[in-house]
Amino acid sequence: MPRSERSPLLLAGLLAAAGTAHFAAPRQFDHIVPRSLPGSPRTWTYASGAAELALAAGVALPRTRKAAALATAAFFVGVFPANVKMAVDWRHRPAPQKAAALGRLPLQLPLVLWARAVAKSAEGRS
Repeated sequence: MPRSERSPLLLAGLLAAAGTAHFAAPRQFDHIVPRSLPGSPRTWTYASGAAELALAAGVALPRTRKAAALATAAFFVGVFPANVKMAVDWRHRPAPQKAAALGRLPLQLPLVLWARAVAKSAEGRS
């Protein structure tokens, strides 16, 4: 399978794994929900997990791939504040945990670019 065909499926797999993790271990996600959001952190954890699962399905299907990939790029931008909160909250943790939290910040850009590239490649197949 060519790379251009694998890329959307890998992105869908990443989204599905992350979405499933929100339901399997919600507590770890509850802690990074920004306090400024209204309501319960668990509600946001489940909502973002459901969104990731829906985006995964959309990216996996060629018919909805372009729109879902663009929505995925926006989603990755939208969850950036949670990653910032995690980095701030974990600044006094042991070095490996601190490094993981800080490492998530610059990884958002390649994720956004990956989702945009999937959308662009789907555009050519429409």
